[in-house]
Amino acid sequence: MPVTINAHQLGRLIDRTIGHIADEFTTVLHGIRLEADATFLYAVASDRYTVAAARYRHDGLDGAEPFARTLPAGCLTSLREWAGAQPGSDPVSITLAEGRVRFSTPRGELGVVVDDSLAFFDWRGILRGVVEQTDGTGGEFPVLNTRFLCRFAAADDMVRVRVTADQQAVLIVGEDFLGAQMPARTRRDGVGAETLATLDQVHASWRPTLSAGEAATMADGIPAEPGRHRYEASESIAETVQDLLKHTLRTTHAMFSTDISSQAFAAYATSGVMAWSAYRYLEALHRADPKLAAAVVAETAGQLDDGALGEFAWDAAKNAGHDPEKWQAQLDKQLDKQLASRKDRSVEPGQEDEAATTAA
Repeated sequence: MPVTINAHQLGRLIDRTIGHIADEFTTVLHGIRLEADATFLYAVASDRYTVAAARYRHDGLDGAEPFARTLPAGCLTSLREWAGAQPGSDPVSITLAEGRVRFSTPRGELGVVVDDSLAFFDWRGILRGVVEQTDGTGGEFPVLNTRFLCRFAAADDMVRVRVTADQQAVLIVGEDFLGAQMPARTRRDGVGAETLATLDQVHASWRPTLSAGEAATMADGIPAEPGRHRYEASESIAETVQDLLKHTLRTTHAMFSTDISSQAFAAYATSGVMAWSAYRYLEALHRADPKLAAAVVAETAGQLDDGALGEFAWDAAKNAGHDPEKWQAQLDKQLDKQLASRKDRSVEPGQEDEAATTAA
């Protein structure tokens, strides 16, 4: 059985590593290394200054052998476009043939010519060394080339960074992502990396400027943006998650303090279920594609602030092949039936005269 990954995740593996490949003069690094073991499918790239390894947990090799092949840089744009043209949930099967890696979906396939004998460096050993390195004793921290640092922008929406000592690689960690960047030794202007190498040197250099201010934390010292109106939708994933969880807890609490036979109980229950469902869907989307999740939250906030949710839902139902006119007719019929039922219950048999007298 071949290794299987969905089209969206395949594209994401490429996006997270393609910025780290070396130029055409370094053949063994001019591409993305695709490897599979019993648990994960990996995409690895390096330009000797940075290393990036992204992984995806697959469903198992099912008796097949682990593999490792380097996908040449020249094929990566076509492979990424092909993966992006498939529905994101479509499974992509990856199989090997002599001199070729084949990617297949229910809608088509793409073959990539590879050099089966092309070796690759021990990226596991390199990253293990970075993870296990210890702090230096001199208090110096490394100089980083920002042109290389920006290559980790696609690693994740948020990453953890570990800095140990001067002349030691910086560790960058994201969700199913491990990377490292080598320190720079000299700058282009010829100034050595020893310039402002320790915190004491930084403090001494900037003391005349900073002495005019009182030490403060960023959270307390920088004015925050004015708080959003309570009815304004947030474009922040963190705030949206918080709002959904708060709403779930509040409606659940209100539901259990309300008569179970009342309409309020049903309304609280429905509202809580919808809020919890939205939270779980957003959580899953954020794990699958943080950038897409952020875009969806921002777009949804705009729609909520616009207020024309009925029109948006009507158009979405039409585009999805549903019949909103039929839904509306069914709802109107149900509401008419409920209204008639309430009218019947408001006047019991034999009490018509009493009800008329009360109304008068």
